[in-house]
Amino acid sequence: MKRSVSFLLLTVLVAFSLSSQQVPNVLYVGNSYTYVNDLPLLVEEVASSAGYIYKYDSNTPGGCTFAQHCSNESMSKICKGGWDFVVLQEQSQLPSFPQNQVDVECLPYARQLADSVKAHGGMPMFYMTWGRKNGDPQNALYFPVLGTYEGMDSMLYERYMQMAIENNAAVCPVGRVWRYLRANNPEIELYSNDGSHPSIEGSYAAACSFFVMLFDADPDSIKYTAGLKDSVALNIRAAVKTVVFDKYDKWIDPANYEEPEEPTSVLPVVDVDEYIWPNPVTDIIHAKGAFKIIDLNGRVVLRGENQADVSSLASGCYLLVLTAQGDVNKAIRFVKK
Repeated sequence: MKRSVSFLLLTVLVAFSLSSQQVPNVLYVGNSYTYVNDLPLLVEEVASSAGYIYKYDSNTPGGCTFAQHCSNESMSKICKGGWDFVVLQEQSQLPSFPQNQVDVECLPYARQLADSVKAHGGMPMFYMTWGRKNGDPQNALYFPVLGTYEGMDSMLYERYMQMAIENNAAVCPVGRVWRYLRANNPEIELYSNDGSHPSIEGSYAAACSFFVMLFDADPDSIKYTAGLKDSVALNIRAAVKTVVFDKYDKWIDPANYEEPEEPTSVLPVVDVDEYIWPNPVTDIIHAKGAFKIIDLNGRVVLRGENQADVSSLASGCYLLVLTAQGDVNKAIRFVKK
């Protein structure tokens, strides 16, 4: 598989790829989503079973935000240097909030941390987390898209990609792996009882994802199962291969990645989503039922039923929220050309 990364990122990768004996040194900066089930140790177990080793350290106080990491032990650890990668995980809800809030409370501190990592010779890698099992109903009162898992997860995807692109950093798309598993293997319970933190299955999915990102290695080589049934571990690794390994170029260097063009040999109107079509859209969008369209600041910009003309909307990403008896039913991201 061809692996194309920009020069700045390539220099870091080459530094420990020249010799199979060199060992990447990784610092984890995050909170309970990282320390539950001891994710850094799980990565070590996964890597060891595939014949790889690495060194790591962490600072993961519960609920810690990027702003707090900028002034606590994390910054001191970063500034000691010697890290090949520094994994950066924001508080689980904050990146999903309205854009104007994220612009003030999240992005400046993500930049400060990433700049410090690069200044001391490392590559920042943002840890893309997942939407809560049933969304974030309390904050949905103020930002309706958070009322569903799909809506919250889409916001987290958008914001972590934004952080990675703006900071010329990598991203580990754990949230995308969870989304794939929820759609294709719903029998695998990724959440603990609180519907937020990971179960061992969820942490195993994260560990396998980090293994791919840190070593650029095929998850088929992993033998460790974390005590899971072989069939469950196999399905999780297959998801990681599809989502992470097969799209490694996108995640290691999102700022310079170009999405492949859509095939042209398709019908002009294709139901690209079970609930809305077409996507992307230029003028008329179709949906199954009543809906409202929300921009990334949480404002309702349009309402409709079955279809609507979106030609007057500015180009960009929006959420179409299907409704049932006035309640949020589905939230689907679409692109207005």
